[in-house]
Amino acid sequence: MDPNPSPFPASGTATPEEEAEGQPSRGSEAAAVPAPPGGRIVLAATPIGNTGDASARLVELLGTADIVAAEDTRRLHRLVQSLGVTVAGRVISYHEHNEAAKTAELLEQVRAGKTLVMVTDAGMPSVSDPGFRLVEGAVAGGLTVTAVPGPSAVLTALALSGLPTDRFCFEGFLPRKAGERASRLADLARERRTMVFFEAPHRLEVMLRALRERFGAERRVAVCRELTKTYEEVIRGSLGELLQWAETTEVRGEIAVVLAGAPEQAPGTPEDHVAAVNELVSQGIRLKEAVAAVAEDVRVSKRELYSAVLAAR
Repeated sequence: MDPNPSPFPASGTATPEEEAEGQPSRGSEAAAVPAPPGGRIVLAATPIGNTGDASARLVELLGTADIVAAEDTRRLHRLVQSLGVTVAGRVISYHEHNEAAKTAELLEQVRAGKTLVMVTDAGMPSVSDPGFRLVEGAVAGGLTVTAVPGPSAVLTALALSGLPTDRFCFEGFLPRKAGERASRLADLARERRTMVFFEAPHRLEVMLRALRERFGAERRVAVCRELTKTYEEVIRGSLGELLQWAETTEVRGEIAVVLAGAPEQAPGTPEDHVAAVNELVSQGIRLKEAVAAVAEDVRVSKRELYSAVLAAR
């Protein structure tokens, strides 16, 4: 049984495909660039909380697309009701548990000339949501893929965090198992960019404790809760402060955590970094490669660091 039963009819009246535009002018000597075969896939961003953030293009596409692939058809039903949209095309449930099986079918529909709109529960499809397999298959098959941009929990949390926004990375959900989570955080130990994570409210305390253990109690962080919704809340402070808050608060809603990157380190002297080079060498990395990696990371001269390593032996 489909875990996500659809409240929509199995099929509907599909709209005609739009006529091709941009034909070369009469007498033009330039050869026309052939259009990709078939129809198109549109990744459509949906509101992350406030339905008033839905774009006019999203509303139009939901009412005109031949196929709407939805992560949760029940949520789609609530969304179109609030927007006053009637979905004329076929609605298909497309989520993490069936996307491997249904991707080929959807791509075949697009290849036959259909317009397929992909929506997820909130935000942009394929960003920590279903949709990547569909895009990957479309690109491999030479099909047209475009997007209707819109709300993003990642960018909204980053903008509200009060932390540097010039360089950042998105890390999604950390692993649930303690060992795997610790390994992932170890990989991020020297990350200087601002980091954005997602987390479930009932696991937030465990996550913040793991971040404090790895990055220290003074590292700056922001917990963004229920973004764009009625009870939106952004709590900013140190990891130590926010862990204490999480320990004494019943946290609810959808959570994004924004963590400051590692502070710039003074380069020091080459001798200060001999141990780091030797640690890499003990792991099987060649001496010159280890020296190059450490020198680049700590911003010291490779030649001087190499000489310091040899002198210490």
